[in-house]
Amino acid sequence: MKQDYIKFPLHLILHPFDGFWDMKYENKGKVKVSLAILLLLVLTLILQKQFAGFLVNFVDPRSLNSLDDLQFTVLPFFLFCIANWSITTLMEGEGKFKEIVMATGYALLPIVLLNLPITFISRFMTQEETSFYWLVNSLASIWFLLLLFIGIMTVHQYTPAKAILTLALTVIAMGFVVFLGTLAFSLGMQIYWFVYDVYREIIFRT
Repeated sequence: MKQDYIKFPLHLILHPFDGFWDMKYENKGKVKVSLAILLLLVLTLILQKQFAGFLVNFVDPRSLNSLDDLQFTVLPFFLFCIANWSITTLMEGEGKFKEIVMATGYALLPIVLLNLPITFISRFMTQEETSFYWLVNSLASIWFLLLLFIGIMTVHQYTPAKAILTLALTVIAMGFVVFLGTLAFSLGMQIYWFVYDVYREIIFRT
């Protein structure tokens, strides 16, 4: 059983159509494996920023903050899953929320697998070889996007055109949620400072 936790994700990223089908209809996917891949992604991004070679690493070591890596990885992950579930519910999608989480998490695996070795190799690269580093990063991102597209299409039983449409609407919905969240936070802070100023004024006058 434990072997399946490693074998199935590797099978899925190499045979995505069969893999996502088995995930949905054969119950081979696990939410905890998907979340473990997400946490591994956060870890590899932290290691990449700290230990990548100076020729490809443009991050100031003094500004490194692991909480930021967690915030800008985990929050977008769940924001995407929630937005996609909301959009596909209105567009007759067959996918459940946990299936969207699994599909998105498994799709991240290529980035995890390629990040660590290329980070280590980058420490020994010359200026002329850095193009290989960016090529591998680009391939990992493209592989992730392809897997995410196939996963969403399979989970919701969409045609390719409808899957592209729902992904575009998901991105728009994510932006809308971020806008509303930022607006609510801004209004909340204004109300807080208004109440605080009134409180101080009452204290000083009594």
